[in-house]
Amino acid sequence: MALRSVDRAPFTYAHLRRLREQLDDRQRYEIIGGDLAVTPSPSFLHQVFSARLQHELFGYVTTRGLGIVVQAPLDVVFSDLDVVQPDLIYLTAAQVARAEEYGVHEPPTLLVEILSPSTARRDRHVKRDLYARMGVPHYWLLDPLRRILEAYALREGDYALVESATGAADFRPALFPDLVLHLGELWPARPPRSPRRSRRG
Repeated sequence: MALRSVDRAPFTYAHLRRLREQLDDRQRYEIIGGDLAVTPSPSFLHQVFSARLQHELFGYVTTRGLGIVVQAPLDVVFSDLDVVQPDLIYLTAAQVARAEEYGVHEPPTLLVEILSPSTARRDRHVKRDLYARMGVPHYWLLDPLRRILEAYALREGDYALVESATGAADFRPALFPDLVLHLGELWPARPPRSPRRSRRG
């Protein structure tokens, strides 16, 4: 969903935490530039891929003592007016040692967003620009429908595409030199079926 203006501006992290307590629903609430963004619960396809990728990355970084990879929902608090919940977050061991009880309060080493029709434009433009401004070194975009994984690295204040793989190709990210992700094993075998309409009579 596109960014939504609210009557009270700017919308802050304190407002966001109170809103979540009041609503207690399954939607994702973020703030970008003081504007509230509301995203509906992710699809089955989205969650399957997120879980599979998180499993691969988590095993790689933890067995090597490199840090941890966690899934949403977890706040990344860039400022009081910029609070997001990326799909996957990689923190180095040093960043884990500095972590606070609630949220991540520094630019993570890697943020991953999984595209959907409702979030693709925001992930490719609004969030990409925010992450670059905040100094996030690595940003990955995954498109489950087109089966494409793109890795971007921060170069002179903007992101440059450094790796891209599609279909059943192997993905070898420079961030993790000896890691090979076999994309054909990560994608769900088939897309979920649409809900059946009830029949009458």
